[in-house]
Amino acid sequence: MSEPKDTKTPGGDPAKIEAYTTENDHTAGLDHDAKISSYKQDAIDAEQAEFNMGVLEAVRLYPMASLWAFIMSTTIIMESYCVFLMGAFVAMDEFKEKFGVLDSKGVPQIEASWQSALQVGGPLGAIIGVCIAGPITSRIGYRWATILGLMLLNAFIFVFYFANSLALMFVSQLLEGVPWGIFIANAPAYCSEIVPMRLRAPATQMLQMFWALGAIIVGGVCYVYESERNSSAWKFVNPPFINSPFFIADNVSTRVPIALQWMFPTPLAILLYIAPESPWWLVRKGRLEEAAVALSRLGRKSAVTNNNESVAMMRRTIDLEKTEKEPSYAELLKGTDRYRTLIVCGVYAAQNLTGNLIANQAVYFFRQAGIDSQLAFALGLITSALQAVFVMLSWILTTYLGRRTIYVWGSLINVIFLIALGVAGSVGDSKAASLAMASLGLIVSVGFTLGPAPASWVIIAETSAIRLRPLTTGIGRAAYYVVNIPCIFLSTYMLNSTGVDLGGRCGYVWGATGFVCFVMAFIWIPEMKGRSVREIDIMFRRKIPARQWKKTVIDINDDE
Repeated sequence: MSEPKDTKTPGGDPAKIEAYTTENDHTAGLDHDAKISSYKQDAIDAEQAEFNMGVLEAVRLYPMASLWAFIMSTTIIMESYCVFLMGAFVAMDEFKEKFGVLDSKGVPQIEASWQSALQVGGPLGAIIGVCIAGPITSRIGYRWATILGLMLLNAFIFVFYFANSLALMFVSQLLEGVPWGIFIANAPAYCSEIVPMRLRAPATQMLQMFWALGAIIVGGVCYVYESERNSSAWKFVNPPFINSPFFIADNVSTRVPIALQWMFPTPLAILLYIAPESPWWLVRKGRLEEAAVALSRLGRKSAVTNNNESVAMMRRTIDLEKTEKEPSYAELLKGTDRYRTLIVCGVYAAQNLTGNLIANQAVYFFRQAGIDSQLAFALGLITSALQAVFVMLSWILTTYLGRRTIYVWGSLINVIFLIALGVAGSVGDSKAASLAMASLGLIVSVGFTLGPAPASWVIIAETSAIRLRPLTTGIGRAAYYVVNIPCIFLSTYMLNSTGVDLGGRCGYVWGATGFVCFVMAFIWIPEMKGRSVREIDIMFRRKIPARQWKKTVIDINDDE
């Protein structure tokens, strides 16, 4: 993506005209048989233009790139919505009365084993989704792979809607998890590939904002139905026909939130059908002319006058990774790609070990901390709203302070609050202790979205090699789910009154695992702020230590 240049042809001397024509012939990058030397200068010009482009200028010149990244990021709402929905269901009194058992105090609770099963069904399916997403995307592109996932989700929601037992709900989550895996593997890669370098951070961090938005929708819907459950208005929207055994409950408190999932897939599929494919993916496939057209759709006409230069820049970068073989999972564990894959897997997995599960189970955590039902749902809604605000603040911090800085030190701050949560849970049962635990739980949930969570999406998108990106993001998310599943069981048993009932003392556990993640991040995660894709490739090949990346200078002419 390059800046516009003066294309006025010089008049007079024929020699000057010929020299101008030679100098401004930017078609070499579209010639499939051209050698890198013939389009290297165009590639350098395009890369230099990106270095010189500010954040606001990038938004002004490439508004459509920002819009399409926004739309692709929206796909994560589906996973977020369902994850938080299951967390809200197990906290609902009526859901617990219908499907739960009495604990030692005579209070209905969903058994810890079933509560865990309902929450791991989606991740189990998503492991399948992320594993098939890489090969499918490498073959048919980001757009069509995502559209396929959206159509599958439309069908699988029916299973959830008509489920009338915990077992069938588990199956529905397993099925819905497959398209989730496709979305989460493709979205960060696509977003990072269609925007200029200066917009990579905010474009990928939008994923965290939409994760929070999914939680806000769930929180709002469940809060309304929980607070109005016994009112006359509730009975008005609860017609007799829903007493059928095909529905999972006798009221709309579960049916309506489930049905709302259908409002996302079809509109998104239509929008993605008209969206441009990633020009990087097109260049990888040798479809250079189509890549130039895609670039022209991402920015203003004045900004894409020389999009052939941008294609040349992409070719130059991809040529550094070039091989005749199709990308394969085996390559992720070879050479410097092994280090890059481990970073992506580690950053993804660490999301489960630094208090994120408290955020995902916020309403249930508040209930177990001694907060009454209606206030717990209200706090859950407030938490989600604050998360969305803090994600937007993180755009500024990550853009100007860097990815490594925000991720590493944000993780350490999170550890401190988790330990404080453990202390609050150790002082005994009292109203003050309950409020302290609820407050610290809210701070942990919100603080996570200011530092580690949004920065992790940028690191994940930037670390992988362009050629292997669909596979790397897929296997990285698989690592997330592999760690997520046992952590869900652990978290549930720590909080559930039919388990060990630790309450706020779970902060000690997550604080310990979070500290380990902080140390590993400090040692191994490099700073990629302000680096082009070519520079990142070169620095990984040179095996530059993570803490030296910020000071390392890569010459614009270097190819290796």
